[in-house]
Amino acid sequence: MTINCKGKLIDLSTPKVMGILNVTPDSFFDGGKYKAETEILNQVETMLKHQATFIDIGGYSSRPNADDVCEAEELNRVLPVIELILKHFPETLISIDTFRSNVAKQSIEAGAALVNDISAGQLDANMLATVGKLSVPYIMMHMKGTPKTMQQQTQYTDLTKEVISYFAERIKAAHQEKINDIIIDPGFGFAKTTEQNFQLLNQLDLLQMLDQPILAGISRKSMIYKTLNSTSQKALNGTTALHMVALQKGAKLLRVHDIKEAMECITLYNQLQTS
Repeated sequence: MTINCKGKLIDLSTPKVMGILNVTPDSFFDGGKYKAETEILNQVETMLKHQATFIDIGGYSSRPNADDVCEAEELNRVLPVIELILKHFPETLISIDTFRSNVAKQSIEAGAALVNDISAGQLDANMLATVGKLSVPYIMMHMKGTPKTMQQQTQYTDLTKEVISYFAERIKAAHQEKINDIIIDPGFGFAKTTEQNFQLLNQLDLLQMLDQPILAGISRKSMIYKTLNSTSQKALNGTTALHMVALQKGAKLLRVHDIKEAMECITLYNQLQTS
């Protein structure tokens, strides 16, 4: 279970961590936090020191009801950050979190290694063909609607079955565009209620039938802090608890805000597997 990132084979048979670096002013947890160059570099250095395999950079907030950001502004946010990071940490494997094919293309040309698309190509008809031509790994997520409308689209007859069907269709479309390395993200919090998020996590192992590495993005999300009557700032312990569940259900990539704690969780999980 390997993916090819800039000629480097990353083995996902052992779970890995993707660190989140939001360069949006309105992200739900760390919005506007990393503006100055030194703050960005310090955060990346900490993530790499704590063994993040990937750094995921996003310039478009996908939290519920997030405001739209034009393509030029998104590029203006992410390209300088990609160049800055690679100038100081040239070996960093950067994931560009975007649903726009042009942002993906320019980011990969600037040195990013993979594309993370919340829409699985549904919001930009050119995305799959673009990723195929770029020959980079592609993370596709399940969502309905857009970040602005998704929370009005939480009606399912059988949630897990519909998520699996969605991915089967999207994987087929990606393969037709010669995308070889695919990672699937069930999209916790995207067009799903808190109850549905827990149902999906509980049945995450069923997604293994798709034969693609699974990414779990649950870090500090509302499914955790609303259940605990808390806040995203106080949701680290709950996040770690659910990370262990995700790993036991087959997740191979954890997309997180807190690298050290996620890696500790993976270390303990790995120990369980060998004992």
